Amino acid sequence: MLVRDLMDPKVLAVYVGTTYEQVFKTLQENNAGGAIVLDEDERLVGFVSEKDLFRILYPFYTSYYDNPEMYTDFEEREGKPEQIRNKKVEVFMKKEVYTIGPNEPAIKAGALMLARSTDRLTVMENGKPIGTLYRKNIFKTLLEKSLGLK
Repeated sequence: MLVRDLMDPKVLAVYVGTTYEQVFKTLQENNAGGAIVLDEDERLVGFVSEKDLFRILYPFYTSYYDNPEMYTDFEEREGKPEQIRNKKVEVFMKKEVYTIGPNEPAIKAGALMLARSTDRLTVMENGKPIGTLYRKNIFKTLLEKSLGLK
């Protein structure tokens, strides 16, 4: 079984310069948990997830330890999205994106996901994203096939 056989051919992307608010809207409109980030030349430069949107609402460790009093008013923290709505995706995206080729074995992709603690890989061919492989697709298909459930 190859990655190509299990991948979702849809690729959700946002571009460098996209704001926090726009990323949020894109994920919501597409009922997606994340999107790749492309530069103006369509090169893959990052990945942004709902978790990244949530994480930026909280202080970085150094900020918290330097000024803990700024982070103890939780009602004020709830206003943080308004303060960061225009932050650019490159500020809060992950720069390390895990990719795999379409002709790799699916079980290899699963091992990579476990090793990297991720639930998806961007499928790349000739330097371009052509799909997304989700852990659930590997797991479901592998078990159905192995246990004769399908």
